[in-house]
Parts: sequence; structure tokens; C-alpha cells
Amino acid sequence: MTSFVFYIGAGLAEIGGCYAFWVWLRLGRSVYWVLPGMALLVIFALLLTRIETVFAGRAFAAYGGVYIVASLFWLWAVEGQRPDRWDVLGAALCLAGSAVILFGPRTQG
Repeated sequence: MTSFVFYIGAGLAEIGGCYAFWVWLRLGRSVYWVLPGMALLVIFALLLTRIETVFAGRAFAAYGGVYIVASLFWLWAVEGQRPDRWDVLGAALCLAGSAVILFGPRTQG
């Protein structure tokens, strides 16, 4: 359960950090948007290292599904664009894949 909380926090931090750069570079806002963007990206990296798995690659792979869901939440909550049924279906498939990666039975060795 704690891994899920870390994944959600990491997803929001990464999206927020990247969005700050988007605001600066694509929306023409102040370069000062970079400062909170960099801070959020550091928080993202710190949170992702807290995932309860032995291998980083597996944690990163499973994070992909969470990132997609968090991105669609951001699309809706921040950008005001409601995800459509294809967005929701794609996100559900990605979360299922993340669950298989994280919780699939593993052999020792």
C-alpha cells in the first residue's frame, strides 16, 4: 500500500515539474517557473526510490501505468479537458500491466 502512495506522489510531482517547464517554454511565462519545476522533479526522483521492490527497472516500469493515470487526472483537473472513454480504457490497461509487473510471482535466483 505504501508503494501506491509513493507512486501517486511521484506521478504528481513529475507531472507538476514537467508542467512548470511547459508553462515557461510553451506558454511564454517567466523563467522563474523553472525553479518549482526543478524542485518537483527532485521530489519525484526521491519518491520513486522509495518503492518496495529490489530492482529499479521493475519499479520504473510499473510506475509507467501510474504516470498515465496521473497525467489524465492532470488533464482533467488542471487543463480542464475531461478524459474520454479511450483515455480511461488505455489507463486501465496500463494499470493492469503495472499490477502484473509489481505483483506477479517471481522465482528466486
